[in-house]
Amino acid sequence: MTESSKIRVAVIGAGKMGTHHARALSKLPDVELVGVCDTNIWKAQLAAWQSNTVAMRDYKDALSRVDAVIVAVPTPMHYEVGKNALTAGAHVLIEKPLASSVDEAKELLALSESKQLILQVGHIERFNPAVLEAVQHIRDPRYIIVERLGPYDPRTAHIGVVMDLMIHDLDILLTLVGSEVESIEALGANLLSGQEDIANVRVRFKTGCVADLTASRISLEKSRKLRAFQKDSYISIDYGNTALKVYRKKSPVIKSLKDVEYLRPKLSSIDPLRNEHQHFLDCIRHNRKPWPSGERGVEALKLALQISEELRRYELSGHAGSRSLIPSWAQDLGKIAKSVGKDILRS
Repeated sequence: MTESSKIRVAVIGAGKMGTHHARALSKLPDVELVGVCDTNIWKAQLAAWQSNTVAMRDYKDALSRVDAVIVAVPTPMHYEVGKNALTAGAHVLIEKPLASSVDEAKELLALSESKQLILQVGHIERFNPAVLEAVQHIRDPRYIIVERLGPYDPRTAHIGVVMDLMIHDLDILLTLVGSEVESIEALGANLLSGQEDIANVRVRFKTGCVADLTASRISLEKSRKLRAFQKDSYISIDYGNTALKVYRKKSPVIKSLKDVEYLRPKLSSIDPLRNEHQHFLDCIRHNRKPWPSGERGVEALKLALQISEELRRYELSGHAGSRSLIPSWAQDLGKIAKSVGKDILRS
């Protein structure tokens, strides 16, 4: 493949995310969007029409005609579609999580390595301009607070909020801390679906860093923020508004606000999805390992599944785990949460 040749790409899955991928790819001058594939041909045709390409019912029809694919199908299908694409010789960008199980994820990784193909995981928050700048300022964090809140979306009812939303933050967390996990504490409740819809997690790392994460898909307002505290500074990331603030000590002893330096770095205005696509294409052209590599995808998935298992032990609503393990205050909270869930559905 030469520098000037276009990379032939197909999008597999014409849901919300697949449609976004197709529309963004269609605007890149170095990409030939071969088609959008979905078993629901009407959805595929709508996404294809919006992206000036063709619709296909069977994604396998596209595999012999592409250099790469974007896999944006439901999580339970990630392994099958990803494996078939890699086997056919296509580079793969697969939406998070990489697969439904660690074994499946490791098999995809091994297959990509054996065929010397790019396997990138769709951890799009890595390409948020605020995150790209923040990694230059965060060193040895001691305490991190993360919240990711949003409204309920029935499309993702087949997986819990940890695999749906929190996995973004787990990937960022593992990247920023750069340490093995020592312990996990987690509580959650399923209110609107058969999986946990809200979860609160504390992760302790071997470096001594502690992180508190909250993920919810029952909030009426969206909020995506991370705050990191380290020895001499405090960093605040607002994913949604693409904003970064840095507060840094200018002297060992703080006598007034004049001893605190406030930075608000100028950030790129490039859309994270475009950044993600461009990184994928560059990795293909230059045979480089992606920043959100298959290995990173496996690690984020492993931590997410560990948290999910912990949630099943202490889930508040009583659908899973042993009630004897749940303190009385938590049982009351579970009842309140269930009531709130019913109110949301009625509204």
